[in-house]
Amino acid sequence: MKITLLETGKTEASYLQKGMEEYRKRLKHYLPFSEVVVPALKNTRKISCEQQKEKEGELLIGQIKPTDDLILLDENGILFTSEEFARFMEQKMIAGTRSMVFAVGGPYGFSEKVHAMAKEKIALSKMTFSHQMVRLIFLEQLYRAMTIIKGEPYHHK
Repeated sequence: MKITLLETGKTEASYLQKGMEEYRKRLKHYLPFSEVVVPALKNTRKISCEQQKEKEGELLIGQIKPTDDLILLDENGILFTSEEFARFMEQKMIAGTRSMVFAVGGPYGFSEKVHAMAKEKIALSKMTFSHQMVRLIFLEQLYRAMTIIKGEPYHHK
């Protein structure tokens, strides 16, 4: 199963970039992983939040194939423990899912069109994180899920 993290805008903070790179390296031992970054919109002061979500949504939709299972990282999604997320991922693998795309929206979330395309929505917490911080948190949780599935000692109860 191939995993893609679809992101809006670059990760600018060097400490986040460094952490993300660490988990990218670790993940390659478990499954094919890639990231796709759609460019951040420019001159957004003159458009509404809804217009910004629509424009970002079109960019995201342009990166999603019909065969992809789109999963939104959304604050209103399902809350999993790390072990529950591992079971979720394992079930997807067993079911023969070929490609999962986890999407991180921009600062205002996702457009209705993107929501309509999603198979699932997952929340990483009840708290709100910056869209750049979510990337690192997700990568760590994906790595943790893989180690749980493999029975490796990274996760402690």
